[in-house]
Amino acid sequence: MFEHINYPLIIAAALLGAGSPGPSTLAIAGTAMAQGRGQALALVAGISTASWTWSIAAALGLSAIMFANAWVFEVLRYLGAGYLLFLACRSARSALSPAQTQLRSVTARSHRSAYGKGLAMHLTNPKAILFFGALYSVAVPVTATPLEIASVVLVVGVQSVAIFVAYAVLFSNPRIVGIYVRLRRWFEGAFAVAFGFAGLKLLTARF
Repeated sequence: MFEHINYPLIIAAALLGAGSPGPSTLAIAGTAMAQGRGQALALVAGISTASWTWSIAAALGLSAIMFANAWVFEVLRYLGAGYLLFLACRSARSALSPAQTQLRSVTARSHRSAYGKGLAMHLTNPKAILFFGALYSVAVPVTATPLEIASVVLVVGVQSVAIFVAYAVLFSNPRIVGIYVRLRRWFEGAFAVAFGFAGLKLLTARF
C-alpha cells in the first residue's frame, strides 16, 4: 500500500501551488504587514478551511469520475498543463517588470471577520479550484484506495497550512519584507521556470 502514490511529485506540486504568489498568499502577506500577525493568522485559518474543502471535494469527486470516464483524465491533464504554463508566463512577465508587486491587505474589524473573508476569498479563487482538480486527476492513480486518497489530502493540507502560516509570520517581520522586495524578481523568475517545467512535463508525460 502507498507504493504507487508519487508523494515527491504531489508535495512539490502542492508547494508550488500554495507557495507561489496568488490572491490568497498576497493577501496574507499584505495583511501581516498592515495589521499584524494576529489578523493575518485569522485570515490564514479561513483560507486553510477553504483549501481543505476544495481538496476533499476534488478527492471525492474526481476519483469517482476517473473510474467511469477515462477521457476526463486527459481533459483535466491538458487543462492542468495549460494552467501551469499560464502561471509560468505570468511569473515571467512579473519577473521582467520593474514595478513592485502590490500586496493587498484584507481589512477586518475582528479575527472572526478576517476568518470569514479568508474563507470566502479562497472558496472563489480559480487558482485553488484548478490546482486541486489537476492534482488529484494527474498525481493520484485511479487505482488508489480511499486510505491512500485520504493520505494525500492530509499531506497536501498540512503542507498548505504550514506555508500559509509561514507567510503570516514572515511578512509580519519588517526585515523579511525588505528582503522580499529586493529579491522579488528573482523569486518570480524561479516560479516561472518551475511552472514551465511542470507544465511541459505534464503535457509530454505518458500514463
